[in-house]
Amino acid sequence: MNPKHVALISAELNISQKQAENTMTLLAEGSTVPFISRYRKEQTGSLDEVQIGKVEDMKKRYEEVDERRAFIIKTITEQEKMTPELLGKLEASWVLAELEDMYLPYKPKRKTRATVAIEKGLEPLAKLLLEQADNAPEEAAKAFINEQVATTEEALKGARDIIAEWINENAELRDKLRKLFTHTAVLSSKVNEGKEAEGVKYKDYFDFREELFSIPSHRVLAIFRGEAEGFLFASITPVEEEATEIIQKQFVTGHTASSEQVTKAAADAYKRLLRPSLENEFRAAAKEKADNEAIEVFAENLRQLLLAAPLGPKAVIAVDPGYRTGCKVVALDNQGNMQDNDVIYPLEKNYKSQDAEHLLRKWVDKYDIAAIAVGNGTAGRETEEFVKKIDFGRKVNVFMVNESGASVYSASEVAREEFPDHDVTVRGSVSIGRRLIDPLAELVKIDPKSIGVGQYQHDVNQSHLKQSLDRIVVSCVNNVGVNLNTASKHLLAYISGLGPSLAENIVKYRKENGAFKNRQELKKVTRLGDKAFEQCAGFLRIENGDNPLDNSAVHPERYPVVEAIAGKQQCTVQELMGREDLRKHINIKDFVSEEVGQLTLEDILKELAKPSRDPRDEISIFEYAEGIKSMEDVKPGMVVPGVVTNITAFGAFVDIGVKQDGLVHISHLSNKFISNPNEAVKLNQKVTVTVLEVDIARKRISLSMKDSQPAAGGGGQRRERKDSKPAKEAPLNDFQAKLLALKSKFK
Repeated sequence: MNPKHVALISAELNISQKQAENTMTLLAEGSTVPFISRYRKEQTGSLDEVQIGKVEDMKKRYEEVDERRAFIIKTITEQEKMTPELLGKLEASWVLAELEDMYLPYKPKRKTRATVAIEKGLEPLAKLLLEQADNAPEEAAKAFINEQVATTEEALKGARDIIAEWINENAELRDKLRKLFTHTAVLSSKVNEGKEAEGVKYKDYFDFREELFSIPSHRVLAIFRGEAEGFLFASITPVEEEATEIIQKQFVTGHTASSEQVTKAAADAYKRLLRPSLENEFRAAAKEKADNEAIEVFAENLRQLLLAAPLGPKAVIAVDPGYRTGCKVVALDNQGNMQDNDVIYPLEKNYKSQDAEHLLRKWVDKYDIAAIAVGNGTAGRETEEFVKKIDFGRKVNVFMVNESGASVYSASEVAREEFPDHDVTVRGSVSIGRRLIDPLAELVKIDPKSIGVGQYQHDVNQSHLKQSLDRIVVSCVNNVGVNLNTASKHLLAYISGLGPSLAENIVKYRKENGAFKNRQELKKVTRLGDKAFEQCAGFLRIENGDNPLDNSAVHPERYPVVEAIAGKQQCTVQELMGREDLRKHINIKDFVSEEVGQLTLEDILKELAKPSRDPRDEISIFEYAEGIKSMEDVKPGMVVPGVVTNITAFGAFVDIGVKQDGLVHISHLSNKFISNPNEAVKLNQKVTVTVLEVDIARKRISLSMKDSQPAAGGGGQRRERKDSKPAKEAPLNDFQAKLLALKSKFK
């Protein structure tokens, strides 16, 4: 372990060096982020998953810097140009941009105007001009006329090309100009000639300028997308006069005719070399920052979606609505296994609607149905209303379920493997029903990018996106825990220490040997060794097993501690878990040891009080406003209930039951100023919104959550519209801070 990495990570994350070092050691030993966060709090000082993930990412980043530095030092040394001063600077830098600037003069070059001029023997003339003592550079240039250089002007031009490259390769100057870009760069865009009609969706950016340090990430991504599609031309430039002044102040040191040649070289260096190079650098930085913000938004949305409230293990009917082709219906048992499937036509005004009602009644009794899930796609509202009117003779709750991504699942290899004898329509209905029973268990089967809760997810760095989303899925699955005897291999694959291969081996063992009776039995699974057992055991639950602790988040390595606590209370472990009066008299300090600290003991006691507790909320029924089924039914001033379906950097989208989600701009999410929509709303949250504007032609609905609102679930009553003008959007202070903190920006 590199001590410098430990110090750097400690300083940047504001954690102790011991925390950083212990966390890096655990990661190096093969421990996962969820395991470290949950079961190694003493070593990390209670770092959470986000902090541990950052330690992991920064460790990789500094290793990449080390690798690049070693290559640069090796290359310069082989050229026999390394000096003690340069070596010291290279070894002291941890910023890739700085390393590349120092390496630039020594970097093997392709053929350039400067290298051509040097080959013609013009380097001495360039040095002479740069001294700026000669008032007759033309006379000096005559000495360099030869077979390759025909005129004095050609000689001077070649010398200027060499000087321009020297200026471009000056690390001190590049640092100064980088600071200028940081403070004054502007992102501008213009429409490409003849593309006005075709690129009308980018109309807001046809003639656009905004300071780079304050522009929101979604605008950056929109402009770059418009440019990639050929509709826009974008540029990032600082104040050019200031850039020229900085270069001249450093390199134009006299007032001679030679100084005029250097001035020309400086202008050429900026226009041809420095500005394009730094613009590309800042483009990459702006894109990376915008990507990171978009990915953070997507990741947070995904976390909230995966942790949506489950109905729990209950039998359900799932309905995938449709008009002409009818509704695909399936009956699922309490574990999500399909019992039956059919097609009904509830929306036809004839005997077929009676047949649909008869079938649903029959299934409710036959399969002891507790709830009915209706997909929220086309014909969803009408189908929901039909089902709610049926008298089943007992209470059967009806839920609208977001079916985004269900079609992706139904056509996937996973779905074909689960239901080889059924078509995509049946598989889609099954997915809708399972999402009601346990959203997490079903959604892990779908590529997170297809779930539809992101922002510009196809424009961002795809490897970074996948890494972030996978990390979120792993975090959610391990946070909730899974039933070892019922979980699918797809769900088990995300458990700490397992992966697809071991998950498949677990399912295979289960089929061949029956249900697991205790956690120790996991060690009999093929290729599941001690390390994998250590990492996964605490996140796997066994109901009604040999040991009551197996249905809790207490790790098997700590069972002896619990048994010791029970022994001191003169009771069994089962009694300790079931009786609060016994737990009240436990003195944690009596059980603190070198291996088990107070933080772990506190977690154990919390788990004993609520073993296998599900961190997700309890599910609740939501009602849309009556009489609102299409955009034509929505009028400005209405106050209606809705469900948050997506959160972006600029606001939140809300489903009010008309097939087109409305947008609550960030300026209308709260009466107080907020910089992040997540401060005001969460995914799947039930909210009450006021309709500000309806644009049927563009399929846009503008909503507001400002002012005191009645509880969600009310009808579509009207209220006077007050302020529909969006407030000025807040600058992205995080981006501003990062750009102003120049060196950390380019690590």
